[in-house]
This record gives sequence, structure tokens and C-alpha cells, in this order.
Amino acid sequence: MTQTATVTRRRRRFAWHYVEMVIAMFAGMFVLGMLLSAVGIGFSHERQPELAYLLMAFDMSVGMAIWMRYRGHGWAATLEMCAAMFVPVVPLFPLLWLGLVDGGAVMTLAHLAMFPLMLAAMLRRHDEYAGCAA
Repeated sequence: MTQTATVTRRRRRFAWHYVEMVIAMFAGMFVLGMLLSAVGIGFSHERQPELAYLLMAFDMSVGMAIWMRYRGHGWAATLEMCAAMFVPVVPLFPLLWLGLVDGGAVMTLAHLAMFPLMLAAMLRRHDEYAGCAA
């Protein structure tokens, strides 16, 4: 295999792995969200935005952690990826408490921030993500 083909293959693996992380994140959010809701565990985005967001971040993290461990990633990489679900609220919760944003804005902004944070976590360990078996 030529070096160009190897580079192209690694880029595709990296990109596909990013897509897998997004799918796992949403799967965790929907599956665990539905299960928890079915047993009466859930929080209102309007009345309890902090708890609603933290529970959703947990759900997304579980989905990603399961998939990452299945794919053979170590705990350090797995926890970094999960941190990308929680880190966005660090600056957003104080803005919420000051009344500068509402619960809906926290959800939207945090979800938008997750995607580049996930990419940053993956770029930090580029070889690990680009070299994983597909």
C-alpha cells in the first residue's frame, strides 16, 4: 500500500470514528433518556435546566463510553470524550444563574460546543482514533 493510500485510509478511519462517536452520543441520549423517562426520572428544561442538562450529558456519555470501550479505547480517551459532554456548561451555568441565558439557550449552546470539543479530544489522540480497526 502506498503512503498516500495509507494516509487516506487513516483519514477515513478518523472521520468515520468521529461519526461513530456522534451516533453513540445520540443513541445514549435517546435510549437512556427514554428508559429513565419511563421510570419517572427526568427534569424540565425550563424549570430545572441544570439537572436536565447534566442528566442528558450523562446519557450521552454512557452511550459513547460503551462504544469506545467496545472499540478498544482505554479509559483515558474514553473519559476525555465524556468530558466533552460536560465541559460546555462550565461557562454556561453562571450565565444561566445570572439570567443572561435561559435553559433552552444552555441546551443549544452546549450541544453546539460538544462537536468541536469531541473533535479536539480526538485530535489529541489522533493516532489512536485513526488507527482503530473499522
